[in-house]
Amino acid sequence: MPAIFKGMSITLKHFFQKKATISYPEEKREFSAVYRGQHVLKRDEQGRERCTACGLCAVACPAEAITMVAAERKPGEEHLYREEKYAAKYEINMLRCIFCGDCEEACPKEAIFLTDRIVDAQYHRKPFVFGKDLLVEPFDADKRIDVSKRQTERVLKFKENKRYAHNR
Repeated sequence: MPAIFKGMSITLKHFFQKKATISYPEEKREFSAVYRGQHVLKRDEQGRERCTACGLCAVACPAEAITMVAAERKPGEEHLYREEKYAAKYEINMLRCIFCGDCEEACPKEAIFLTDRIVDAQYHRKPFVFGKDLLVEPFDADKRIDVSKRQTERVLKFKENKRYAHNR
């Protein structure tokens, strides 16, 4: 009998506590400043793609979720790409991605970042292979994604040094 009363007291105690669940999407939960969500391929100040298809992000990815095909920039495409080489095809398989951030750390051109956006759920596998159409941020500077929260004080201090400003 005492065990039954003890079990009932625990049940009643939990019954009156505040619930841990929220009504998503009406209510949104606060994320930490370093939350790693959906990827974005950044553009520079002139609107050119930062990615130079070096492949370091694909090599650093432990899940082998990133694939890319490099191409040479043609005359007249200087306003689209920063360097002579660019990623003609860039895909991330979000089903394989473990959102570790290694691609972000490996990129020497600060081209790829993980944002605070959640990857939407789907019923089929194909929509989870994100190409450049979903990854590259828009041309308009007003619609670009702010990733400054993702950078620590140490990284920002490192960027201030003119000696290491080669990737801007």
